[in-house]
Amino acid sequence: MHLSPIIELSLFGLPFKLDLSALLMLFVTCAIVFVFAKLAVRNLSVTNPGKLQNFIEWVVDFVRNIIGSVMDDKRGRRFLSLGMTLILFIFVANLLGLPFSVVTEHVKPLIVFGHEVAAVTEELHHDHIPHVLWWKSPTADASITLGLAIMIIAMAHFLGLRSNPRKYFKHFVTPFPVFLPINLMEVVSKPLTLGLRLYGNIYAGEVLISVLLGLSAASIPGLIIWQGFSLFVGGLQAFIFTMLAMVYISQELHADGDHEH
Repeated sequence: MHLSPIIELSLFGLPFKLDLSALLMLFVTCAIVFVFAKLAVRNLSVTNPGKLQNFIEWVVDFVRNIIGSVMDDKRGRRFLSLGMTLILFIFVANLLGLPFSVVTEHVKPLIVFGHEVAAVTEELHHDHIPHVLWWKSPTADASITLGLAIMIIAMAHFLGLRSNPRKYFKHFVTPFPVFLPINLMEVVSKPLTLGLRLYGNIYAGEVLISVLLGLSAASIPGLIIWQGFSLFVGGLQAFIFTMLAMVYISQELHADGDHEH
């Protein structure tokens, strides 16, 4: 597998590593979604809607149905923008690594922002030339998918705590206080399963594409078939992530009157 371009920085004296390719692809994904959204609402028409307007209206109805399946319309209306952002962002992010990848060779240390790229220099002592991957699906990076999942779960708990603090804390000892450790384990497991599910599916797809690209020309039909299947998987994983995000938010808001696990 190719290396990632990582630089080591420090914040308030605490060291941390920054993946430049992940940062680049996050920016590209946000830019694509922003441009698409602007184009979709640029020339709205009631009497003669264009194809892009029809598509975005279909996406809005699709997301509205997702939210409506887990909470009532009054509560769910305020999460429509969140659902739209999630499904578009994740779908675009899932597909960026499918058409192509950008890999560079480096025979000497690479300096970015005044810092040496650690992933490159670690391989300089070996006989082969290191290859660094710059273009990939950002959701093929576990740190990104886990970060996204943690933000969703944290927001769900914040909303639940703000809407009904007494009921929020009570559900940790429901149905009996002895269930407290299990309920706390569920809090930790939700972002792990939510993030790793997305990461595993997208990363595995890109690994298989890399393997097919390294084979002979006979693998081209298989590559085309897998590209089409990956397109389906990318859309499916965007749907699953958005659906689970709304389910978790609904649970913490007690949208049905009770907290269900």
